Amino acid sequence: MIRTYGKMTLALAGMMAFAVPGAHAAGCLKGAAVGGVAGHVAGHHGLAGAAVGCAVGHHEAAKKEKQSQQQPAPAPQSSN
Repeated sequence: MIRTYGKMTLALAGMMAFAVPGAHAAGCLKGAAVGGVAGHVAGHHGLAGAAVGCAVGHHEAAKKEKQSQQQPAPAPQSSN
């Protein structure tokens, strides 16, 4: 049985997935899910965990995207 906080966490994660444009939602849904579970286990703070998880997930996704844009594409190797 899912408690009220678990239901609220799932509802919040679902709303975040549809309320935020795709470019800005990168990492948010995954982070919210992980943070919500961790927050719930660590003292029934699933909603706060989901919010923090969303922020951290988005930050990490943006950092990864920026890093991949800065690295030059590998040069094609010639087969001799």
